Amino acid sequence: MQMDGEKRPELASLLETLPPVEFACIYGSSLHPNNLDKTSMTDYILGVADPQQWHTEITEVADDIGVGVHFNPFVSHKNRMFKYGVVRMHDLVQDILEWKRFYLSGRLQKPVNVIMDNLEIEKLNSVNLKAATSAALLLLPSKFNEEELYAKICSLSYMGDLRMLFAEDKNKVKKIVQGQFELFQTMYNPLLEEFAARDLFRISSSVDRKVNIIQDCGLSTTCSLVSSLPLSLRSKMGIKLGEEKVFNESGRAVRNVVIKSKEETADCMRRILRQKVMVSSARQAVAGLLTVGAVHGFRYVGSKMRKAWKSWW
Repeated sequence: MQMDGEKRPELASLLETLPPVEFACIYGSSLHPNNLDKTSMTDYILGVADPQQWHTEITEVADDIGVGVHFNPFVSHKNRMFKYGVVRMHDLVQDILEWKRFYLSGRLQKPVNVIMDNLEIEKLNSVNLKAATSAALLLLPSKFNEEELYAKICSLSYMGDLRMLFAEDKNKVKKIVQGQFELFQTMYNPLLEEFAARDLFRISSSVDRKVNIIQDCGLSTTCSLVSSLPLSLRSKMGIKLGEEKVFNESGRAVRNVVIKSKEETADCMRRILRQKVMVSSARQAVAGLLTVGAVHGFRYVGSKMRKAWKSWW
């Protein structure tokens, strides 16, 4: 997705201060068209070849803006506040393709502004978007609208997230989708057309540029959706639901998940994703306190909790 031409130099300026990166994108509330809060942090994901070496190179910068291993919030640069997260490129690719941690892949299922992409990660992310669409369709009923589809996709990476219990806005998913609806359309419209062409669902009508969708909930469609999920997820589903050996078009034997009903399959997938997100969110919370320090860590959690409380009262 292309960045607004006027904002690009401003938001990319932080990269001029840091050592070289292979991939960089901006995510979160800063992408909301109606977000005029200049005091809120701009969130980055930075992909680098070797995080340890990258942080060694950033030592000189660290004296001025601070250092964080993984996520570093409250970085002050040119009178703005930033948070950056550093990830090894190998781990980023693995999470996009296999949902190993389902952390960064979840973030990249939502709109981001890519400001550097030396290794064509944005193109690779299409696999992630297709898997997210398939997972969402498994969890949705036979009839739904486009906004509900994006909300379900958006909610995948929050299922089981411990922060949603006390440190996140309870309306977070709704606000993300409504605030970035056209960006979601830009991301997912090509996939909707592909899925419709494969007769996995049909678009019944369109109201205010939001389409209504009717999907086939039969076993054949369910099998097709499951086949688009990451292999690691399918393997865990196979352990719980059973596997059967079949031969693909090339005559090679493969093991498929046994599908008895869409409801059972969706429930199995939901439980696996919920556990994966719960573990990842807990690990990240602990790692955040250890790497950015208790002061920054509690300051960041505190800011999140204040937003959460406002949404509840």
